[in-house]
Amino acid sequence: MRDWTATATATATARVPAADTAAHRAGRLGVAAMLAALVVLLSAVPAMAAPIVAVVHTGLGVGQAIVLGLVEGITEYLPISSTGHLLVTSRLLDLPHSGKAGDALKSYEIAIQSGAIVAVLGLYRHRFTTMIEGITKKSIAGRELLMGLAIAFVPAAVVGLVGEKVIKKHLFGVGPVIGAWAVGGVLILVLVARGLLTKPGGRPLEALTSREAAIIGIAQVAALWPGTSRSLVTIVAALLLGLSMSAAIEFSFLLGVLTLGAATAYSVVKDGSAMVDSFGLLTPLIGLVVAFGAAVVSVRWMVTYLQKHSLAIFGWYRIGVAAIALVLLATNVI
Repeated sequence: MRDWTATATATATARVPAADTAAHRAGRLGVAAMLAALVVLLSAVPAMAAPIVAVVHTGLGVGQAIVLGLVEGITEYLPISSTGHLLVTSRLLDLPHSGKAGDALKSYEIAIQSGAIVAVLGLYRHRFTTMIEGITKKSIAGRELLMGLAIAFVPAAVVGLVGEKVIKKHLFGVGPVIGAWAVGGVLILVLVARGLLTKPGGRPLEALTSREAAIIGIAQVAALWPGTSRSLVTIVAALLLGLSMSAAIEFSFLLGVLTLGAATAYSVVKDGSAMVDSFGLLTPLIGLVVAFGAAVVSVRWMVTYLQKHSLAIFGWYRIGVAAIALVLLATNVI
């Protein structure tokens, strides 16, 4: 990939909006998130006037929707696996995980990813503006970034579609999640201890090649195992390829928008009717907005924290949460 322009380089340090206008922008993005969710859901399920005004629905209360929204928003972009946290949380809330109700819940958990997606769209709006300009051939930088993201997106998309049934049948369980949490935690600590993830400097995002984008995309396939974390494998892969921490985080986040956006659209089109029949529209929208707010806080914190610290804290966290989940599983709590 060719070098970017000076304007694009200025945004490579994962900037976020200025504090004095953040509240206003967050408000506008929140409204946009709700409207986007309405459009997607209404397009997937015709004639939904009645569920729109319903407040209490079978199988998922507003309080439960808020809890799941918080968990989704906080964990989606951290290298600790949102899927694993949502699976364990739903068990703790005693929510259905099989049959039609279980399918509706899984669709809800994917749909509220839209909130986290919108959060990153807002925080990294400069990059997305550049990519839009790339589509219209106004920006070589935008076109190069878009090509890199498209290349990285393909491997997981193909494997996910082909292996969807096998993954859901054999990997969507507390046991596999605990294993992935523990392995990922140990991997982080080993790589940090050997200095492989803490090298000073590193190349900017502008230096990422198409080959390296493909490697990161292949690494993302591992995240199809719940509990692994898409952010973890993509950030680690980028760091091992020699990118700086800020570049690795930013590419991971941008790739996440594409990957999560596709997964959300696929799930809503496929199972959106079951979700709305079970929960209506209001409850999922509440979860989406909560996920948006939590993701804004989470992403801001992670970007700031990793500017001065290593990924080690996430390794210890993964091992700790795996141990807690194992105890809960052994005592039949989940």
